[in-house]
Amino acid sequence: MTAETTTETTEEATGRPSVLFVCVHNAGRSQMAAAYLSHLAEGRIEVRSAGSAPADSVNPAAVEAMAEEGIDISANQPKVLSEQAVKDSDVVITMGCGDACPFFPGKRYEDWKLEDPAGQGIEGVRPIRDDIKARIQQLITELVPGPSDPSTPNN
Repeated sequence: MTAETTTETTEEATGRPSVLFVCVHNAGRSQMAAAYLSHLAEGRIEVRSAGSAPADSVNPAAVEAMAEEGIDISANQPKVLSEQAVKDSDVVITMGCGDACPFFPGKRYEDWKLEDPAGQGIEGVRPIRDDIKARIQQLITELVPGPSDPSTPNN
């Protein structure tokens, strides 16, 4: 290996793709997305989340909404977005703070347009949670293709 290979992606280094979710406060959308991805990918994807201006704690309505899905995020703490977290990720998904996220060539960037759950009760957060879940399920199929069905002949 040469010195240039030290810039390999997380997927190349660990065999697993890595996803970073970024929103301003890292207290709602990005926390729910990270929790769903960790839960549904079952260890096949490395997951991170961060915020450009992290809150003091995770949004209680987001905690409640995820608890309804059997996922506990009550102990999670918002984290500050670092350049290193972006460098260490293969996919960077922003949720309302794209301008604050550093850009590095070779990364896959997506901006998910999602309503901000801040200040909303559980009734307002459920549709956001459900939208995030659907997007996460799609993301998993893109990043970790499932095993082929043995009953399907190869064409």
